[in-house]
Amino acid sequence: MAEKNGSVTVFAGFVDENLVEDVEIMSVAANGHQNGNAEMGLVFDNNGKEEAEAIPSSVAFTKAGWYADVSTDGPGKAHLYKMEKTLFHGKSEFQDLFVFQSSEHGKVAILDGFLQLTERDEFAYQEMLSHLPLCSIPNPRKVLLVGGGDGGILREISRHSSVEEIDICEIDTMVIDVYKRFFPDIAVGYKDPRVQVHIDDGVAFMKSVPQGTYDAIIIDAFQGMGATAKELSDKDFLESVARALRPGGVLSTPADSFWSEDFVNFADTVANCRKIFKGSVNYAWTTVPAYTSGIIGFMLCSKEGPTVDFKHPINPLNQENYGVAKGPPKFYNSEIHTAAFRLPSFAEKAIGFQM
Repeated sequence: MAEKNGSVTVFAGFVDENLVEDVEIMSVAANGHQNGNAEMGLVFDNNGKEEAEAIPSSVAFTKAGWYADVSTDGPGKAHLYKMEKTLFHGKSEFQDLFVFQSSEHGKVAILDGFLQLTERDEFAYQEMLSHLPLCSIPNPRKVLLVGGGDGGILREISRHSSVEEIDICEIDTMVIDVYKRFFPDIAVGYKDPRVQVHIDDGVAFMKSVPQGTYDAIIIDAFQGMGATAKELSDKDFLESVARALRPGGVLSTPADSFWSEDFVNFADTVANCRKIFKGSVNYAWTTVPAYTSGIIGFMLCSKEGPTVDFKHPINPLNQENYGVAKGPPKFYNSEIHTAAFRLPSFAEKAIGFQM
């Protein structure tokens, strides 16, 4: 990427040229793109004149030290992060990973141009995605994580003493290695001796799992994370997840924020999950300030069998059992668990019925 004094590099959308007075180079992540392939960006000089420039990656480096995460929930929004230091930028055969030290949010990870997590608030997402399902069933023993190469979900699963086996299927060893190096308090999950790592494509791995293997399956991937994650919302994939669960087993997966423009169609997702899993289906949510809408949703599904009431945890966490984590949960508790299923009126209407 060419560096020009007083210029602004734009990946997606238009940046007000008034910003030129404040920064030398400012980069905007290409969240509208599906992968890290070369894209065409724009460089604005001090007079606002456009110049076409080929951008070699979905990630750009900034001279003035700002990174912008552009919203995929709707046009005209972006979160800005003041960068102190670039820690890592690499590209495997699967993904482009960018890690930097921010001034206010700790270390920040960008995967294929999409913000994956920040140290400041990652625990809210990791804890809720993990404990909403595991605290809703008695004595889960065998758990599968698809994705989640950062290790944070593994860290949270480790708090459950009843769990005997923890399998993780992650496609990219680069992701695992980078998180172990730069995010040790998150990647600490790999230190649990119950963890077995499978380097494989999640879709292919699920097809090979014998029927009724797992008590719980957690999918730590969503469309905002890139093209590979899109396959994880496929109907055939979810049917393979249902086959892999025991009767009464549970699935937890990220879902659209109710502020997303796509949420108006979420009733179709709910209906599809009811057909596939034939048990309880519920939508929950939590706040994650780093995400552009400020929240993220979760889809909780149970396979036909023993009834699962996701709204009322029956397997509460032992607050004194940290697993491999360095302390108790920072966000999750039984009261937050129940409250997560309370939706604003417009969200209930969009779903089509009160879940």
